[in-house]
Amino acid sequence: MPLAGTGKHFHRLAIAADWLAVAVAASLPLSTSTTAILIVIWLLVLIPTLDWASLRRELMTPASGLPVLLVVLGILGTLWADVTWFERWKGLDSFFKLLVIPLLLVQFRRTDRAGCVFGAYLGVCVAVFLLSSVFYLWPGTAFLFTRDAAVPLKNAATQSGEFVTCIFGLLYLAIDAYTRRRWLWLLGLLALTLGFLANILFVATGRTALVIILVLLVLLAVRTLSAKGIVVLFAAAAVIGGIGWTSSPQLRDRTTQLWTDYENYTANDERNSSGERLEFYKKSIAFIREAPVIGHGTGTIPSLFAKAVSGGTGSAATATTNPHNQTFAVAIQLGLAGAVVLWAMWIAHLLLFRGSGLAEWIGFVVVVQNIVGSLFNSHLFDFGQGWVYVVGVGVAGGAVLRHRPS
Repeated sequence: MPLAGTGKHFHRLAIAADWLAVAVAASLPLSTSTTAILIVIWLLVLIPTLDWASLRRELMTPASGLPVLLVVLGILGTLWADVTWFERWKGLDSFFKLLVIPLLLVQFRRTDRAGCVFGAYLGVCVAVFLLSSVFYLWPGTAFLFTRDAAVPLKNAATQSGEFVTCIFGLLYLAIDAYTRRRWLWLLGLLALTLGFLANILFVATGRTALVIILVLLVLLAVRTLSAKGIVVLFAAAAVIGGIGWTSSPQLRDRTTQLWTDYENYTANDERNSSGERLEFYKKSIAFIREAPVIGHGTGTIPSLFAKAVSGGTGSAATATTNPHNQTFAVAIQLGLAGAVVLWAMWIAHLLLFRGSGLAEWIGFVVVVQNIVGSLFNSHLFDFGQGWVYVVGVGVAGGAVLRHRPS
């Protein structure tokens, strides 16, 4: 794919843009501020190198056009929102990252450095895993951290989600190593996979991550394994799950807490996370019914929930800026029109990764993880999970398109 211009200047800018994308991926598990700064620098370097004819063609495809359409709907949604312009802009801010997907697709369609992006992300996640493990086993070494040292950089949900992505990328590579009879590679990949999984089960247990693991395990088996391989995989998963359940108090507590919270919420109107989420979902459905076609407008979620909790008690009295469901977060603001575009985008990205290579599998994992996680959170609008989706889809998608006949 051609660059925007010719000569050494544009070639150097293109190479710099590639390595800045690698740096962005490496920063995702570390720091939101660092990621934001690197994204701005990356965009400033990338944009002069773009071939605009190629970008226009890319925007005509569902994988690029639908994210842009969702952003356009978000912009239009500011016109009928009954809140201040500051609140409208604040709500719109969550959409803008989707504009980066077409840029990444164009960039990584012309370069072969997608593997460097994946490797950088994995390498930093390995470093976070090692740091987390050391602090968990020897808490006295974490004297520089004032909060939960076993989750040294972000939070348990984000850390476990990042590790899930790594686990299923490593499992794909492990299956490939087994097929090629590369036994040392196989042992190393499985050891690292089990290390990430042990961290999720014993150190930083995210309940959403556990659900995603089960879904991706089924999809991995269906996409890559024979009937015998499926039996072996699920037998191993059952053994590992049983060991984790019997030996990890954190796993048992985090899992059983869901039911305990639900019982206390229904019986005593106790304010807890499970009860609050159910209240968020009930209120979200009511908001969507009030404006089903085009929604209440961009940025209206906080004000709608603030008005709805007036006079409530317990979990019903909790206001939020986040309905903890991506479809609800879009439909409240943009109605069913926005929700349809959201799901069409997810489906288009799933179809983009229907092949059998590593890039296809990584992209598929990122999309499935976002869809399943977005049943319980607004992951596309969250900074960390949202940018993992954007970078994962853009880079993996570009790599897939690079080797796919035009």
